[in-house]
Amino acid sequence: MTPEPLPHHDGSPLHVSTAHPTLGETVTLRLRVPQQYPELRNVMVRSNPDHEPHWDTATDLGILNGWRWWQAQVKVANPRHGYRWLLIHDEDTLGGSAPTIEWLNQSGIHSGEVLDAEDFALLAYPAPPLWLYDGVMYQIFPDRFARSAGADSREIPDWAEPADWADPVNPVMPSRVCQFYGGDLDGVVEHLDHLQQLGINILYLTPFFPGASNHRYDASSFEQVDPLLGGEEALIRLTDAAHQRGMKVIGDLTTNHSGDRHEWFQRALAEPDSDERGFYYFTDDGDYESWLGTASLPKFDWSSQKLRRAFIEGPDSVVAKWLKPPFNLDGWRIDVANMTGRLRDVDLNAEVRQILRRTMEEVKPDSILLAESTNDATSDLTGDAWHGAMTYPSFTRPLWAWLAEPTGQSYTTAQGSQETEPWFFGQPLAGIPRGDAHSFREAVERFNAVIPWRIRLGNMHPLDTHDTARFATHATGERVAVAVGLQHSLPGLPTLFAGDEFGLTGEDGEISRTPIPWSSSHQPEVAERLRLYREFIGLRRRHPVLSTGAMRWLFSDADTIIFIRESEQESLLVFASTSPDEQTTSLPVDLVCSSPLNPAIDVQKLYGAVEFRVEDDHLLLRSGGVRFGMWQLPGVKVPR
Repeated sequence: MTPEPLPHHDGSPLHVSTAHPTLGETVTLRLRVPQQYPELRNVMVRSNPDHEPHWDTATDLGILNGWRWWQAQVKVANPRHGYRWLLIHDEDTLGGSAPTIEWLNQSGIHSGEVLDAEDFALLAYPAPPLWLYDGVMYQIFPDRFARSAGADSREIPDWAEPADWADPVNPVMPSRVCQFYGGDLDGVVEHLDHLQQLGINILYLTPFFPGASNHRYDASSFEQVDPLLGGEEALIRLTDAAHQRGMKVIGDLTTNHSGDRHEWFQRALAEPDSDERGFYYFTDDGDYESWLGTASLPKFDWSSQKLRRAFIEGPDSVVAKWLKPPFNLDGWRIDVANMTGRLRDVDLNAEVRQILRRTMEEVKPDSILLAESTNDATSDLTGDAWHGAMTYPSFTRPLWAWLAEPTGQSYTTAQGSQETEPWFFGQPLAGIPRGDAHSFREAVERFNAVIPWRIRLGNMHPLDTHDTARFATHATGERVAVAVGLQHSLPGLPTLFAGDEFGLTGEDGEISRTPIPWSSSHQPEVAERLRLYREFIGLRRRHPVLSTGAMRWLFSDADTIIFIRESEQESLLVFASTSPDEQTTSLPVDLVCSSPLNPAIDVQKLYGAVEFRVEDDHLLLRSGGVRFGMWQLPGVKVPR
């Protein structure tokens, strides 16, 4: 079936005059409608200030390069100002005795009433720094990244099981969390050249606080850097060195729980009348709530005002300390953000995140705040605090369902048993569910339909993380290339887990925490994987349209998706396919760029071995097998 051009609007600069309005500011909104679309009598914008509909009439700006543009002025009335477009056809355009109407919101074109939750949204909350949108993020698990010479002189703690750098990860408890390779922050400094050459400009460190595990999510203090990582001076050296290279550095904070060795919790145990006792959920018999029943991770009670002041509120809080000199972190990723402040009939999550962000605004306005929410985060991504989230269902899991090819290889579980069903994000399934290209598109559309555009751009796009198996465990090189291409071309923040660029594998979220094999970079397969990442990161960095440009889906079927990222300066056409047979996908040229297209002048291939040609006003893309392609096309002209 040949796709037809449809009216389009999103939160990009092509369609919205500012993504960062203030309350009371008037924002210009633009809608573009294909010239061949059924004629419209009128176009209006329906907003919902104070949950009461308000209407603004759009002006017809005329036709330019095959698009008719409509423009409306909307006054921002609420911190989240939702709106949708109303398209009114002449009564005889589509048949029938009454005017035909259509609604356009973030989930598409509809003939009937639509949900407010899927409206476009203008956010008047303080904006994230622009460097977030220009970012490519790299996640570092310090114990496994690199070990400096200084690590040799440090005393090994009682909980640790020392390992040599080349030793395999032991997946069985307790070694799973106690195996200690001794990576440190100076080791990161020593490899910043590698990250700079890769194109990375945001470093995300998993916790650097002291703990009793290799992952350090069980902090014993939030007031110091683990001496095993080099202490406070090592963090200062790292942030200074990164900033000199134009890189940002964010930390990882557990606002849902501490470790049971934490100074606050120890005081709470020892002194039932202490302020710290109120930091946690204790029962009358002395028991306490913990994260998913894990006794070593006692859960914070955020009804405690003193906890708020100590941890997240004001310039003397933990959150503020590490953003200020001499440490100068550039933001936080919040661990278990989805559970923070929530327990049965208690829900203080919004209060906590808003206080946290307010403190960051006061101390370091150009810092970023990202949430971990491994499942549906849409109810929390309102714009009131989080600039984005590590959330898997809007990209990572549906991508695995489409592109992964489970090997059935046996691996050892935490209990020491053997398993052949591939791990899939902890879900109790029979391995990795199967999806296709169209279902991937549907998942991306479904989850992003209720997320403001500005937040969508800050959502992290990992193929895998320290909490998942490695994607490359179940993917050939060609499928990895498609996945990395989509990671860097869809709206969102590309996020690499350290070692992805070395082709590392791992069957679950613990086994994937493999020490980086630095000496392997010249091996042919590793060198090719490094080249792949450098190429896609380079494309992302050289073409801002991939960071903030508009996005339109052009085509999808079981094997193939095609979309385009657009700005006034350029457009980038993206093709991804796993078709087992050679095929040609035909798209009307006016669907793609709505203007005559001369391939010799107007088209530049940026990536891939996909044939591109134009015949009889159609664009033909010919490929076979697993392929990714990207082309630069002319930008979109906007009437003034």
